[in-house]
Amino acid sequence: MRRLFILLFMLLSGLAQAGNNPFEVKPDFLPVGKAFVFTSERLASGETQLFWQIADGYYLYQQRLKFDGLTDAHKPALPEGEAHSDEFFGAQQVYRQGLELKIPAGATGKVKVGWQGCADAGLCYPPQSLEVDLGGSPAAANTTEASDQALASGLQQRALGWSLLVFFGLGLLLAFAPCSLPMLPILAGLVVGSGASPRRGFALAGSYVVCMALVYAAMGVLAALLGANLQALLQQPWLLGSFAAVFVILALPMFGFFELQLPAALRDRLENASRSRRGGSLVGAGVLGALSGLLVGPCMTAPLAGALLYIAQSGNALHGGLILFVMGLGIGLPLLLLVTVGNRFLPKPGPWMNLLKGVFGFLFLGTAIVLLRPVLDESLWIGLWGALALVLAYTAWQQMRAAGRAGHVFGAGSVVFGLWGSLLLVGAAGGSDDLWRPLKVYSGGNGVATVSAHDAFSTVNDPAVLQDALDTARAQGQWVLLDYYADWCVSCKIMEKQVFGQPQILEALKDVRLLRLDVTADNAASRELLNRYKVPGPPSLLWIGPDGEERRSQRITGEVDAAAFLQRWTATREAR
Repeated sequence: MRRLFILLFMLLSGLAQAGNNPFEVKPDFLPVGKAFVFTSERLASGETQLFWQIADGYYLYQQRLKFDGLTDAHKPALPEGEAHSDEFFGAQQVYRQGLELKIPAGATGKVKVGWQGCADAGLCYPPQSLEVDLGGSPAAANTTEASDQALASGLQQRALGWSLLVFFGLGLLLAFAPCSLPMLPILAGLVVGSGASPRRGFALAGSYVVCMALVYAAMGVLAALLGANLQALLQQPWLLGSFAAVFVILALPMFGFFELQLPAALRDRLENASRSRRGGSLVGAGVLGALSGLLVGPCMTAPLAGALLYIAQSGNALHGGLILFVMGLGIGLPLLLLVTVGNRFLPKPGPWMNLLKGVFGFLFLGTAIVLLRPVLDESLWIGLWGALALVLAYTAWQQMRAAGRAGHVFGAGSVVFGLWGSLLLVGAAGGSDDLWRPLKVYSGGNGVATVSAHDAFSTVNDPAVLQDALDTARAQGQWVLLDYYADWCVSCKIMEKQVFGQPQILEALKDVRLLRLDVTADNAASRELLNRYKVPGPPSLLWIGPDGEERRSQRITGEVDAAAFLQRWTATREAR
């Protein structure tokens, strides 16, 4: 009996030390479905109301609420909760008694709502989730994606191999875009100017294209994963001026001023390592390709925006990098074929090669002027083209004298370039901003439409000012056009004149609040403006309806003409 009492005493002491009283009444916890009763309702306003009835002694975590399937613009605003600290998640904001949230009317499709809660008595329930149908037919869901969204969705749904094939094809198309064509004279000058054999020329062009694609892929991945506005970083005046100077230096050897050579010691080592090779340096070709991919690659287009959107949504940098790399290869392939396969149809080496090198020299100078456009005044930029045209006219006149009777072609070219260069210089002196109509500045009606377009937009570079303007427009039931703009964005300036400078466009937008979001500076405000609607960069045009929600399917990414813009606005207005 004594031993039995000693054993019982030891058992009770151990339980007491462990903090567990066998005679204590355990709390009766509610099932999770009764502790947190969730309901949803579609309101007459088009909003979807979410409501949690929370039992006494229980609470929901604010940070554990999830809304998978909603964009940031459509996620409900979370009210401030009650400060709470527990052993599971530390300091938290929690909700008690009940929680009511509203999903905006513009959201459609299905959303997965998730939540997690605990009991004050010490029990923490596992995460819960429920799928809520926000409405919208399957047909409507197919039409609510803009071109960049459709590409991002396609990348997520199809195998990587198909995605690579699709973006390679898109790269082939982008190779003929206006902002990709400046790469052609660079690559052609590299191959032809080096006097390389066909095989060596193909190797040089291949090195150029691969390095260009690698840089392009790296820029896309960094822009998506880091959220940095790399367009602004690459458009600094000192950087553009430096690269323009590089192209001027590359042009001078084409005119025979000097010959670009490596330092003697390094040159001797390279020659000893590759005596059998003819033509230029593969390393030099790769560096030039990287430079081209950095500066004169494709502009912001729907394919590029779709790839960046996919990388941002999936967080898969490897797949995103591969996709952009393959797109870069697609851009470079037509250029490679033009300067290698096309080179076979040229006549045999002779005096014409010196003439061709001079042509490429002028193309290099033209590329330098193109690079400087974002940081130069329009009239000064036009003046540079005028000066280049006059130099070209003088060169053609010299060639005419040397060619004798066969110089009539050079004579005609000298006259044309001389007249055009003179017109450009006269127009630039008067402040002209139109390269193809330089004398328009001297007409009486010059600039009226452009001034009206400028005055019609309100420039915004502060997120708080943007929110105030959107709130005012929503209160008045007014449409809003958000124009993402930057001073270094060439396409933005083109659309300023060719789209918003047209009277019919301004007439169509007379009842629309026009806001120009200036993201020229690379600062916190610009990044916040871009991140609000997940815009990869300018030019991007967003339509905000009278209900305050973006019509995402009608977003315009990249440069468009007046007809395409007007068609998109008509479709947006009719779909309201």
